[in-house]
Amino acid sequence: MKLCEITTAEISVDEVVSRLADPAIGAVITFVGVVRCETDGRAVHHLEYEAYPEMAEGTLRQIGEQICARWPTIRQVAIVHRVGRLEVGEISVVIALSSAHRAEVFDAVRYAIDRLKEIVPIWKKEVWAGGAEWRSEAVG
Repeated sequence: MKLCEITTAEISVDEVVSRLADPAIGAVITFVGVVRCETDGRAVHHLEYEAYPEMAEGTLRQIGEQICARWPTIRQVAIVHRVGRLEVGEISVVIALSSAHRAEVFDAVRYAIDRLKEIVPIWKKEVWAGGAEWRSEAVG
């Protein structure tokens, strides 16, 4: 089972968390990104995400390695990002981190989503009534 994945399938938070199964963990934290209904004052109809899966998955693994190096109590990092057409309210990304204790997981999950938006080659097309625009994930 992959810890870091680009998928076209709907994402289950429970399934992503199950990838971290380990009797030594005492804490799991998740970040769930959901398609919102507006951006910059425009009503969003849907989003279309694109990525080069092998490259993006490698970068997601890199983020997981950076987290484990920076926060040694973090045991595992799972990051799953969906591509394709997503409707408002659908899950676009799930990040799950496990640790023996809870102290560092909050900072680490914020780092994970911020780094994802900075360096992972994922692009999204925001579609609204009368138009559309491609943006990198770094835009928001």
